[in-house]
Amino acid sequence: MKVEATLSSLLLPEDYRPSEDEPFMNMRQRAYFRRKLLAWKEDIVLQTRETLMGLHEDCTQHADLADRATSEADRALELRARDRHRKLIAKIDAALARIEDGTYGYCEETGEPIGLRRLDARPIATLSLEAQERHERRERVYRED
Repeated sequence: MKVEATLSSLLLPEDYRPSEDEPFMNMRQRAYFRRKLLAWKEDIVLQTRETLMGLHEDCTQHADLADRATSEADRALELRARDRHRKLIAKIDAALARIEDGTYGYCEETGEPIGLRRLDARPIATLSLEAQERHERRERVYRED
């Protein structure tokens, strides 16, 4: 909790971007990624609330079977998207916990730094690019069996 309080009180300029010129996962970088993850999570939660309100409001019964089927298909698609978002929130929470315990930004497989560009593009990444590629190659091999 102490790290979280320190990171949240650290004021970063709005235009701050982590740089290779500074020490990897210093306080500024951790604060930057924490802010980015929290904003992403807030956006997902907001979208989920809007979706749920829309689903509650759209309880109309359609007389036409085709209209009813379309409505049900749309609802199922939206619920699947929300389920993916729920899983994404769990990954965001895990990334925030890694920031807290100091393991954020390091590959779970090799222990090497993941890389700032990869983290900026995918802040929930847990594997370095090389480890991710190995993982995907293994996955393809097993999938083809």
